[in-house]
Amino acid sequence: MGNVDTGYPLHPATGSMRKEQARASNFFIHKGLFMNTSFNLKASLIVAALLSFSAAQAATLTKAEYKSEKTRISADYKADKTACASFSGNAKDICVQEAKGKEKVALAELEYGYTGKAADQTKVLEAQAKSAYAVAKEKCDDLAGNPKDVCAKEAKALEVKALADAKLGKKIGEAKKDAALDKSDANYKVAIEKCDALAGEAKNSCVAVARAQFGKS
Repeated sequence: MGNVDTGYPLHPATGSMRKEQARASNFFIHKGLFMNTSFNLKASLIVAALLSFSAAQAATLTKAEYKSEKTRISADYKADKTACASFSGNAKDICVQEAKGKEKVALAELEYGYTGKAADQTKVLEAQAKSAYAVAKEKCDDLAGNPKDVCAKEAKALEVKALADAKLGKKIGEAKKDAALDKSDANYKVAIEKCDALAGEAKNSCVAVARAQFGKS
C-alpha cells in the first residue's frame, strides 16, 4: 500500500506532476511528520487537493485511454486489496480502506479528466474528503477512550470542512456561470436594439448575426 508509484492514474499530460506530488507525500510520511490521525487526514487532503489540479489539466483523454485507465485502476485496486491480506486486525482494516479510497479518488479524477466538467471536479473533491475520512476514522480504532473519541471528532470535522469547501467551490462556479449568462443576455439585447435602427434585409441580416453570435435559436 505504501508504493506511491501505483497511486492515482498517470496521464500523458500530467504524469510528471503526479509523480512529484506523490514523492512529496511519501517524503512527509517517511519523515514521520504525520504522527497522529488528524495530521494524517490533513496531509491526505493537501495531497488530494494537489492531485485535483493535475486532473484539471488532463481533460484531453480519448475514449480508448479512458477505458484503459479505468481497467488499470480496477486492477490496481484488486492488487492493493490482495496485499492487505498480509496484515491483520485494524492494520488490515486500514489497508483495505486506503485501497478503497485510492480507487474511488482515482475513478473520480479519471472521470473529470475525461469530461472536464465542473460537476465532476466537485465529485473529485468529495471523493478525496470522504476517502480521507474513512481512512482516518479507521486509524482512530487504534486508540481507546477519550483519545479515540477526540480522534474521531477531529477526523469528522476535517471531512465536513473539506465537503463544505467543495460545495462552496461548486456554488462559486455556478454563480460565475450565471453571471456570464446574464452579461451575454444583456449584450444580446443591446445588439438587437442596434438592429432596430435598420430596416428590411439589412435588419434581418443584423438580427441573424446577433442570434448566431450569442447562441440564440
